[in-house]
Amino acid sequence: MPTLDVIATLLVLTALGAWVNQRYLRLPMAIGVMVVSLLASLLLIVAGAIDPSPLTPVHRALREMMQSIDLHSLIMDGMLSLLLFAGALHVDLKQLRTYAMQIFGLAVLGTLLSTVIVAFLTYQVLGLLGVSLPLVFCIAFGALISPTDPIAVLGVLKAAKVPKAVETAITGESLFNDGVAVVLMTLLLDVIQQGSSPSLREALTLFGHEAGGGIALGLVLGFVCYRMLKSIDEYQVEVLITLATVFGGYLLAHRLHVSGPLAMVVCGLLVGEYGRAEAMTDITRQQVDTFWELMDVVLNALLFLLIGLEVMVLPFHVPLLLAGGCAIVITLFARAMTVGLPVALMPVWFKLPKGSAKVLTWCGVRGGVSVALALALPDQTESETVVVLTYVVVIFSILVQGLTVARVARGLKAV
Repeated sequence: MPTLDVIATLLVLTALGAWVNQRYLRLPMAIGVMVVSLLASLLLIVAGAIDPSPLTPVHRALREMMQSIDLHSLIMDGMLSLLLFAGALHVDLKQLRTYAMQIFGLAVLGTLLSTVIVAFLTYQVLGLLGVSLPLVFCIAFGALISPTDPIAVLGVLKAAKVPKAVETAITGESLFNDGVAVVLMTLLLDVIQQGSSPSLREALTLFGHEAGGGIALGLVLGFVCYRMLKSIDEYQVEVLITLATVFGGYLLAHRLHVSGPLAMVVCGLLVGEYGRAEAMTDITRQQVDTFWELMDVVLNALLFLLIGLEVMVLPFHVPLLLAGGCAIVITLFARAMTVGLPVALMPVWFKLPKGSAKVLTWCGVRGGVSVALALALPDQTESETVVVLTYVVVIFSILVQGLTVARVARGLKAV
């Protein structure tokens, strides 16, 4: 299917899903669009199994379209940079500095430990279920499912109304821990494709180059963007500058082999903190905010639509669905052990209100980034298993956790 046809079809379906949600479901927009697309996909799958059926051509056409889309590239190389910048643009940098060490512990140490727990338990449980999955693929599953998805988390927090301190901790963790996941997946892809494990020194060097280089590039991009914004007063041009910074910066990060996600987060934080306050007039600030808020809403809805439609091309069968149910329990347990338990045992150090442990545990929402990382695995039977496990966890995470976070957060007092 031609690219223009794919884009037009996705935009039409996203608009229809948003309309159905607003008219009948009244769920948060992105989640509502995913619910509509998921239900429509399941209906088309059932209709496609009935031959002849008037919906069979629709099912066939959408299935072919989804098979033609490189979802990994679309999310990781296209949508992620825009969404991370938009999300970081309105984060309070001063508040983030206050919780810098806590966020580092959750985003880096917590993600690494969670990867180990998920990998070990998944390997053991799948063996008991008779689902064969080599240990290296279990580690890959642990690495890609452990980080919370910044796109999904930021969308959930808008409606949850949690205390500012808790919001800062969750937002900071979600913005930075996907960089850890990308580095881990880079190492694991080398192991899977080449069959050789890097040394500890090589792994640490790669992590330092990817993460450190991404942060350094983000600082440079943020400073350059800030200076350009400060030198003029024309909101159309300033909106264009921010957009060019994101696209050009992400492309440069790819060429330099450093973390594009971390570069976009750091750049967004700097432009949001200093650019909006010191380099923009009121009207420019309003226009820039409106543009990026609209970009955030539209791309979030589009991403969640794709997650709902992806069910049409995944190989589901009973043992895998049962394994997916177990994976949900495993990831929640790992989240509780690596985030909830430390927060509960060290409330003074984390400086969070009582009861925050359960909120941080339950707010560990996974989303499109996990699916995209799973799709980056080489085309093997084992990779299909990882993709299905990831998809089941992501759907549960968004629908169940995403829609109940506000209820879990009820009763927390601001600090």
